[in-house]
Amino acid sequence: MKVLSLFDGISIAQQALKELNIPVEKYYASEIDKYAIKITQKNFPNTIQLGDVRNISINNNHFIDKDIDLLIGGSPCQDLSIAKKGREGLAGSRSGLFFEYARILKEFKPKYFVLENVNSMPKEAKEIITKELFGIEPIMINASLVSAQNRKRLFWIGKLVGDTYKQVKIEQPKDKGILLRDILEPKVDERYYIKEKSNTIRVSGRGSGINDRHNWDTIRIGQIGNGGQGDRIYSQKGKSVTLSANGGEGLINLKTQQIRKLTPIECERLQSLPDNYTEGVSNTQRYKALGNGFNCEVIKHILTNLT
Repeated sequence: MKVLSLFDGISIAQQALKELNIPVEKYYASEIDKYAIKITQKNFPNTIQLGDVRNISINNNHFIDKDIDLLIGGSPCQDLSIAKKGREGLAGSRSGLFFEYARILKEFKPKYFVLENVNSMPKEAKEIITKELFGIEPIMINASLVSAQNRKRLFWIGKLVGDTYKQVKIEQPKDKGILLRDILEPKVDERYYIKEKSNTIRVSGRGSGINDRHNWDTIRIGQIGNGGQGDRIYSQKGKSVTLSANGGEGLINLKTQQIRKLTPIECERLQSLPDNYTEGVSNTQRYKALGNGFNCEVIKHILTNLT
């Protein structure tokens, strides 16, 4: 298989192909973050790095094979995500790079394509993307079905039929019932623990007690400080919230009432990756790379349905 991965990040798609034992003849990756590239080259030294997506063209890049089997990528979501106030949508400088994906799709005409982005994008942006991608409608898959992380993402998945693309029907993955407590390291360095006492412990959410919640829910039970995204405390009896590029979310140990951050290895497990997949860069860069990446099991599920 010949793969062109745009906004490749840390090559989680390549890891998914590896775990599925799908032979990869050539894997072209477009990525500009030097730390993400370092992680990729550590795990997959034969990756062909192409640099900025805006410089990729079927006419200019003569060393890229024209017969690409799979185009895959998750275009930047910063201007689309509900987490950003005053989001600019596809007019934003980062999320607007989606149009580079659409251009490359139309130029190379791969056998299959997969595009990923956030579920919380504005309706208008979703409609524009669908129109650009030959009318292919997205499917929402929550990684909570195959991991301990609540991560809702939209996927546009198409197969080349003649000179156009048709929808590839993907069923939802089966729920594996994995909870946050299932992916925790047994021993964690003291630096991950929160020492300050200014925290609030409370049960919150959809009404019922902490032990009565459905296992696909996150269970938020408190906060430290102002309760920003990285200061929210969740029970290990539920799911993790969506990983962000800013670091591990707060977590409480129910036996000792101690609060700590998730470690990089635990965040790798939330993305269904092997332990130490991102080793070799700082923890800050590990958290960022993981927060920007795919969930590997979700990508495996999609790829299994393509072939």
